[in-house]
Amino acid sequence: MKRIVLLCALFVGIITCSYAQKFALIDMEYILKNISSYETAQEQLEVMSKKWQGEVEKAQQEVKNMYKSYQSDLVFLSAEQKTQRENAIVEKERGIQELNKKYFGAEGELFKKREALVKPIQDEIYNAVKEISEQKGYQLILDRASAESVIFASPRIDISNDVLAKLGYSK
Repeated sequence: MKRIVLLCALFVGIITCSYAQKFALIDMEYILKNISSYETAQEQLEVMSKKWQGEVEKAQQEVKNMYKSYQSDLVFLSAEQKTQRENAIVEKERGIQELNKKYFGAEGELFKKREALVKPIQDEIYNAVKEISEQKGYQLILDRASAESVIFASPRIDISNDVLAKLGYSK
């Protein structure tokens, strides 16, 4: 009877050990900071964003000027002229909204440019992480930068430098 209990306990222990999961962490911010093409892409996006934001702000200033002019001329305008000016201001505001949507909307130019510049870098990182996880037998890899619920993680399980080395950016 003791042998059967001992064998069952040994069997359960072996099964438990064989199902032990291996975890690892990466720090995506750290990885991206060490990839020069990502920094270049971010700079390009910043320049484009500022340029487009300048266009939008210029158009907004034009609307403000149109409205101030309208306010100052209000007493001198006929009902028809008031309506024309109001419609022109409203039309200009619609144009600004369209411009904003064109540049900064969900399917806007900035989104498309970011997709073109940053997505290939992210895909490359993903593939490197996937290869490392398959080689070393990791079942789960968390991103320390985006996992707010990770309070502490041992540096021994951080494979960020391995990912950089796999991508050719070794430290």
